[in-house]
Amino acid sequence: MQVSRRRFWIATVLAAASALLGLLTLVWQTWIEGASGLEPDGGSGELEWLIVAGCAVASLAFSGLARREWVRMRTVGVAR
Repeated sequence: MQVSRRRFWIATVLAAASALLGLLTLVWQTWIEGASGLEPDGGSGELEWLIVAGCAVASLAFSGLARREWVRMRTVGVAR
């Protein structure tokens, strides 16, 4: 049960972090240039949209993992 709880919290934190990073990139699209001083996409904004899409996918995946662990914890708790 302790391992499932740990997995749940890790997945939850990663889902929240990826969602926050995606929202940050969506709102403040030049944070990469501001933080690093580099323009990896030449100013086109393509990298920022890839980051938003990747963060959305990661957030959904981590949310699914957290839900699975939550259900597993609840099922084990009921079965006892």
